[in-house]
Formats: sequence, C-alpha cells, structure tokens
Amino acid sequence: MDLYALLIAATLNAGTVLALAALGLLINEKAGVLNLGAEGMMLCSAVAGFICVVHTGHQVFGFAAGMLVGALMAGLFGALVIGLNANQYATGLALSLLGSGLSAFVGVPYVQAKLPSSNGFSVPLLDQIPFIGPALFQHHPLVYITIALAALIAYVFQKTRFGLVLLSVGDSPSSAHALGYPVRWIRWWAVVAGGALCGLSGAYLSLVYTPLWVEGMVAGKGWIALALTTFATWRPGRVLLGAYLFGGVTMLQYQLQALGLEVPSQFLTVMPYLATILVLVLISSNPRWIRLNRPASIGQPFFPNSH
Repeated sequence: MDLYALLIAATLNAGTVLALAALGLLINEKAGVLNLGAEGMMLCSAVAGFICVVHTGHQVFGFAAGMLVGALMAGLFGALVIGLNANQYATGLALSLLGSGLSAFVGVPYVQAKLPSSNGFSVPLLDQIPFIGPALFQHHPLVYITIALAALIAYVFQKTRFGLVLLSVGDSPSSAHALGYPVRWIRWWAVVAGGALCGLSGAYLSLVYTPLWVEGMVAGKGWIALALTTFATWRPGRVLLGAYLFGGVTMLQYQLQALGLEVPSQFLTVMPYLATILVLVLISSNPRWIRLNRPASIGQPFFPNSH
C-alpha cells in the first residue's frame, strides 16, 4: 500500500510540471497561436527560478522569476509572429533552441549549487489519513493550485465573455475583427499568459520536482506538453488528466526498478515518449476528435488590413 501511495504522489508531482505547461500552451492555441518554444521557455525559467532562490532563499521569488522569464520570452515570440507575421513554426523552434543554449550558458556556475532547505508541505489533519494522506495531501501548494487553475480556465472558456472572445479570436479572427475586437493584442496577451504558465512549470521543475539545476533538465517535457493539448482535444480538464497519465508513465519506470524487475533501463526511459506517440496515433486515426474542439485558425497569421 505504501508503494502505491508513493506512486500516486509521484504521479501528481510529475503531472503538475506537464499540466502547467500544457495549460499555458492551450491558452495560446485557443487564441490561434501555435508556440513550439515551450522547451526553451521552460529551461530558461527553470534556471532563472533556481538562481533567484539560491540568492534570495525565498521560493516565491523563484516562481515569480520563472513566470517573468517565461512571459518575456513569450512576449518576444508574440511580437515576431503576431506583430511582424513571422512563421510560427520556425520562430517557435528558434525560441526552443535559444532557450536551450541560453539556459546552459547562464546555468554553468549553478550546476553544483544547492537550494536552501525547506519544510515539507501538507494539508493539516488530512495528511494523517492512512494511504490517502501520503498519496494526496502531502504535496506542494502548487499541485492543488494547478488543479484549481484547470477548472478556472475551463470556466472562463465556457462561461465568461472574455473567454468567448478569446475563442472567437482563435476560431474566426476576421469575424472578431469585424466586431471591433483587437485580435492581435488579444492574441499577444494570450501568448504572454501562456508563456508565464510555461515559466511557472519550469520553475516548479527546478525548485520542487528535482530540486536542482542541470543542463537540459526539462528533457522533452515541453514537447510532451505540446502533444498533450492535442491529446486532450483542447479541453482543460482532459489536459489535466492527460498530464497525470503521462506523469504516471514517467514515474512507473522508477517504481519498476524499485521492485527489482529486470527491464532494460533504456526501454523505461523512452516509455513516456512511446506513450505520447501511441496516443497521438490513436487520436489521428479519428479526425473527428480533433476537429470537434480544434481552433479553426490555429497557426494561421492574421492580417487586419486585408479583412
């Protein structure tokens, strides 16, 4: 039972990294912008948050630094693809490469650095319940904030005027423009908000999930988060569930090793990526699933003067 509780707890911890980044990318895509630079933004935010906590000793400042770096990088990306109509795919890949190189360069002096010790987090009373307490109620507050954030985003998309405007910008920017909405500004702010969440994910990775700084430590999680939006057919609740699914697959490799099962370590390492490919193949076999919620103008530039 203790082993299962640890697996559930590790799944929630690993899934939070993916969920935060995927929810940020979901906001981007709902507004009609495809950002392939999540990996680079998460790396730069991870090193920025880590450096901030090493020097200040305050974890909150680290999370704020990660969100700020993610927002700034996303703002630059938005200025290029929305303001200057640069190609979204090429610019996103360039952002990912930039983030990988820049984070590696900046983080060299901090590879051996250690974070200040912090007290464990838990929900009073509930954390003492056998099995359920260790599995669900001994996590960092950001784990629970992420769950609430997914519910909030779903509510905003479905029940608020702002959410409906954002969806209209992603589905039919020309119609939204004709109604007087500033399509490009709405898209840019959506990209910045999504970048801030990717930055928060990167900071959580280096401050809570690991916690340390190592070059390339995101290790493809940005790409998995990108795939999660399609896997979830652009629904926040499914994004959250998908993140926990992939987080569980990631943690399963360590649990199998702990049980002493003789499975090649190379196979265990590629399990999350195999699962990602398998899920995308299954979804692609039924295009209706994708068309049902896919923003109609995703990845397409908008030229207001031509409408």
